[in-house]
Amino acid sequence: MLVLLPPSETKHPGGDGAPLDLTALSSPELNPLREQLVQAVLELAGDVPAARSALGLSPAQDDEIARNAALRSSPTMPAIERYTGVLYDALDVRSLSRAQRRRADGRLAVGSALFGLLRADDAVPAYRLSAGSSLPGLPTLRSLWKPVLTDVLTGIDDLVVDLRSGAYADLAPVAGAVTVSVLSERPDGTRAVVSHFNKAHKGRLARLLATTTGEPDSVVRLRALLRRAGLHVEHATDRKAPGTELTLVVPAAAVTR
Repeated sequence: MLVLLPPSETKHPGGDGAPLDLTALSSPELNPLREQLVQAVLELAGDVPAARSALGLSPAQDDEIARNAALRSSPTMPAIERYTGVLYDALDVRSLSRAQRRRADGRLAVGSALFGLLRADDAVPAYRLSAGSSLPGLPTLRSLWKPVLTDVLTGIDDLVVDLRSGAYADLAPVAGAVTVSVLSERPDGTRAVVSHFNKAHKGRLARLLATTTGEPDSVVRLRALLRRAGLHVEHATDRKAPGTELTLVVPAAAVTR
């Protein structure tokens, strides 16, 4: 099973790993495009006003541009520890036992605008590039990544649980992947889409999937595993990928926790 996570805009700073080595990353077939994008981001960082515009940053965020300028020289850390925010707080990989962390490293991956696909233990520096960013002189990131990244994702034999947000899923959709939506249910039975706290619930879901000793190989077995864990999961049907969409239903009182 592979659990595919979205990245986050914010990153933990620093790290104690050696500087970026693209040849050490997983999915080496992505390296030509990774190299092209890293170089483009480095060159863009040399023009601060242009970088602000391309990356959607304010002057108060110039430290993000400085990070990009140091892409090849700054320290690295495992990708799964680099990203921050609501989802990653809920995932909380640093609290895992050694056995759980080994399972998590084998199952978790992150979709990245700069690196395409990162396995949990791939060592990366802090950077700033979003799926919707436009790098001067280059096509859209979607048009760059879709051909090569789709091939990589299609070649994964395991069940893929795709928890990426829309913009990152659009970089390279995974045919047949299980997707999960989150709904809150009020005491009267009415339901609503969970927005902000959707990330927290997906982070908890990712933690469960990363650490379980089970190894589901189909959406039916995945649903059964989640139900055994006490989650209220319903099996929906997506017109484009029949039978691969699950809905996690949480009590309205639990939405903010």
